[in-house]
Amino acid sequence: MWQRSQTLYLSISTILIGVMFFCAKAVTFAGDGSVAEKILFTDYFPYTILLVVITFLNILALTTFKFRVFQLRTAMLTAIVTSAFQAWLGVDFYFTHSDVVFRLAALFPVAAIILDIMAYRGILADQLLVESAYSLRKARRERRSRK
Repeated sequence: MWQRSQTLYLSISTILIGVMFFCAKAVTFAGDGSVAEKILFTDYFPYTILLVVITFLNILALTTFKFRVFQLRTAMLTAIVTSAFQAWLGVDFYFTHSDVVFRLAALFPVAAIILDIMAYRGILADQLLVESAYSLRKARRERRSRK
């Protein structure tokens, strides 16, 4: 399991999304330049739901390594849901007031999307390799049975 690069990609993606539960999405500043309020991702309930769903999908993709096709689909679904979450964050960033400053953690979903897509490509390469080896074995068996 851990010898595959896609497992590393999926685990880093899971960690990045998991860290978002504890990070501040944005901060507001008081008039004197000090931090007045930290806004967490979990302060807004739909964000919390999406973070839980994305984390669950990442863990599911991480633990289903024996079922490559399911893992492949789960990794792509995770990338799609994470990109929707990032788009929602972008819209919120665009429409917020000027006194709110977004933090670096708001960009973690972008890194998670990239890692999920890289994991998808690695899983797909493994699946294609297994299928080609299976077809070669099948062709060899058919040649032997004809002799």
